[in-house]
Amino acid sequence: MPPDSAADEALRHEPATHRFTLSFEGALAVLDYRVVDATTVEYHHTYVPRELRGRGIASRLVAYALRHALDNRLKVIATCPFVAAFIRKNPDYAAVLSR
Repeated sequence: MPPDSAADEALRHEPATHRFTLSFEGALAVLDYRVVDATTVEYHHTYVPRELRGRGIASRLVAYALRHALDNRLKVIATCPFVAAFIRKNPDYAAVLSR
């Protein structure tokens, strides 16, 4: 999905429900997380509706969530296979991983 301001506006962090969302074409993609402690979060599940798959939606959502962690000096435990693979393919985000 090409970057544009409309798609950026659809990205949300919802701390009350421990998730990041991306609303696109009337559908909702979600990355769920768990707060481990004051400095660590676990990104454990990414879901993209079938009609949006293969369009880069999950990658955009994960990049947003990882930028949030970096900006807030949080460490991430990537138990979601998609998040772990995204970080392997984008090593600039490796610094966010909890060791």
